[in-house]
Formats: sequence, structure tokens, C-alpha cells
Amino acid sequence: MISVVLLGAGNVATHLFKAFKTNSDVSVIQWYNRTLNSITSYQNEVAITDNINHLADADVYILAVSDDAIARLSSKIPYEDKLVVHISGSINVYDLDKKHKRGVLYPLQTFSKEATIDFTEVPICIETIDKACYPILKTLAKALGGPTKRVNSNQRRVLHLAAVYVNNFTNQLYRIGHEITESEGAEFDLLKPLILETAKKIQNMSPYMAQTGPAKRHDKKTISAHLKLLKNEQHKDIYNLLTDSIQKTHGS
Repeated sequence: MISVVLLGAGNVATHLFKAFKTNSDVSVIQWYNRTLNSITSYQNEVAITDNINHLADADVYILAVSDDAIARLSSKIPYEDKLVVHISGSINVYDLDKKHKRGVLYPLQTFSKEATIDFTEVPICIETIDKACYPILKTLAKALGGPTKRVNSNQRRVLHLAAVYVNNFTNQLYRIGHEITESEGAEFDLLKPLILETAKKIQNMSPYMAQTGPAKRHDKKTISAHLKLLKNEQHKDIYNLLTDSIQKTHGS
């Protein structure tokens, strides 16, 4: 069994703890956070601490903290030559303190504490400096239940960048769509089947082939009508930018 100390109490840390505690191959023996308030509700399930100097001796230390805190926190771990990993999509594995064996366990998914996550559907991207550490991280990733993929730093960075486009930016477009429907008392819920079908289509075809709509058709009349409906200048800028991007992608 692999013993784990979990550091951090954000969205990903919480979901990782819940997933690991049900697996017989992994034991989270301690949970650290700089303030205990966020993890006191778990004190009957795992040892908790807010003192970095009191970390337990473990096989793996998982830093599920903000990107800015990774380097500093890894340097404070009171052990050397231990396997220390972060879960970030964008931070270099070499940002971890060199006194450790270093790696990355990057779950490519969006996490909210309030939303249930099925880890069997979450790709886990693995990166290590020392090849001997890979089997340990592979075991941790498989314990979560989803597909695993070995990646290098450049691949991980572009996956994270692409994730911002397909998740964060897309969600912002959902928000704009919500604002637009609310402006006339229309129901945003009526768009949800369309949202699901759009995501479903790219499971079997490329995003290029799945594209539809007035921009691809160069339907100037509809585009002009849409722009007249938009009262928010920022929404107009986004509409024009994306229309231009689609037209450049698909030609005339």
C-alpha cells in the first residue's frame, strides 16, 4: 500500500481525498493545510495538521495547492529524497525543490467542491524526472480509476492551455448566453440540450467538422441581426472576434 500525505484543502485536494480513501492500494495517512478550518470536518477520517514541520513520513507527498505556492511549500517539507508531486497543469516539475524526487499527477478535469466527480472519467497525466518513480505514480493514478497517460512538460502545458479554451472560456460563453436570454426573459434551460449535443458530437468527429452556424455559412444578414440585438459592447466584441475566427478557419 502506498502511503500519502495530502497538502492543501482546495477543490482538487478534497476530491482526491474522497477518491483515495475508498481504495485499498492507497492510504492517505495525513492531511496538511496552513489553516485547519477547511479540513476539521475530516479529522475523524484522517490525521490533520497545520504544522508543516509535523508532516508524517510517507511514500508520496501530493501538493494540491495553488500554483504560486508549489515551489515554496515543497522547500518546506521536512524530508529529503521523498517523492513529491504537484497536480498543476502549467507549473514545471523542476519548480519542486530539488532535494526531492519530483513528479506531476495532473487530473485533466474541472473541479468544484459542490460537484461530484467520477474519477473513472478523468484522465490522469503523469510526469516524472526519475523513471523509477513512474510506477508509483501510475499506481496512484490507477487507484483513482480513470485513464492514465504519460506526458512530458510541453505536452502537459499545451493540454492545460487547451483546457482553458474548451472549459473556462466556454463556460464564460455559457454565462454570456445566460445574460442574453435573461435580458428578454427567455429560458436558458432551453439551450441545455444544444450544449449537450455540441459536446456529444465531438466524441465522434473533429471540432472542425462539427462546426455549424451563421459564421461558417457567411450569413451576413443573420450576423448583422445578432449584432443589433447585442446591447453589451463587450458581448459584441466577443461575437465579432469569434465570427472572424470561424470564418478564417473555414474560408469563404
